[in-house]
Amino acid sequence: MTEAHPDTPAARAFWQELGLPGLFDVHVHFLPENIQRAVYAVFDAAGPKIGREWPIRYRLPHAERVEVLRGFGVRRFSTLPYAHKPGVATYLNDWSRDFAAGVPEVLRSATFFPEPDAPAYVAEQVAGGVEVFKIHVQVGEFHLDDPLLDPVWGLLEDAGTPIVVHAGSGPVGNEFTGPDPLRRVLERYPRLCVVVAHMGAPECEEFLVLAETYERVHLDTTMVFTDFFPAYPGELLPRLRDLQPKVLLGSDFPTIPYPYSHQLEGLARTGLGDDWLRDVCWLNGARLFGTTA
Repeated sequence: MTEAHPDTPAARAFWQELGLPGLFDVHVHFLPENIQRAVYAVFDAAGPKIGREWPIRYRLPHAERVEVLRGFGVRRFSTLPYAHKPGVATYLNDWSRDFAAGVPEVLRSATFFPEPDAPAYVAEQVAGGVEVFKIHVQVGEFHLDDPLLDPVWGLLEDAGTPIVVHAGSGPVGNEFTGPDPLRRVLERYPRLCVVVAHMGAPECEEFLVLAETYERVHLDTTMVFTDFFPAYPGELLPRLRDLQPKVLLGSDFPTIPYPYSHQLEGLARTGLGDDWLRDVCWLNGARLFGTTA
């Protein structure tokens, strides 16, 4: 039997005290080893795309990371590959498909990039049962409203498949980040099911407005309310309470510099109450992805 990770008790106590069956984390990463090493190297260098020291707490082999999540009580989690250039999305998607086949807790995840064959491989992924897509405009350096993505957005709007979109300017913005490109996409495809990563930080209010305006736009909590991220604007908390059904737990595991439970404790410190926490940490994800306790 694998020895429990030292961070396990605090994580388990959190959801047990809320009377939940576990945690539903929509923002977890598992990548092929070569890609994973490259991602770690970017964080280790604390270079211009990271902007600060960022020690990685859960730098473990894939199998051990799965066991750590299970120990924490994370009963469903994504793997969120993200294409950083043309020509790699299908490789990442094939790897993610094979990984999900061996881990029943996984939400089968995929990615895409603005390239001519994107409509074909996205359609293939949807038909094959992909449950969530991930795109990251800061890393991929592309515009969400690139014309090459028009048929992809139309396809995903009709399919209703959620897309986790890292469009906020954290940790370091560039010409591709910010709320305006996503706003333009939603004006044309208003039924898209979007999960805004990191609540869109630091443009928290602008992305909050998109979630208030569009029926299927959600926010994930990844790294927000932790000591590592800038403070969430307190004046927005009442509006966040009103969006209770549209806020989802995200963590960014394994690439976080603090214990997993620190994210959970930060959510509790909002003072938005136990019912809000239950929805965020389990019920909203279960409803969106059709999971039962």
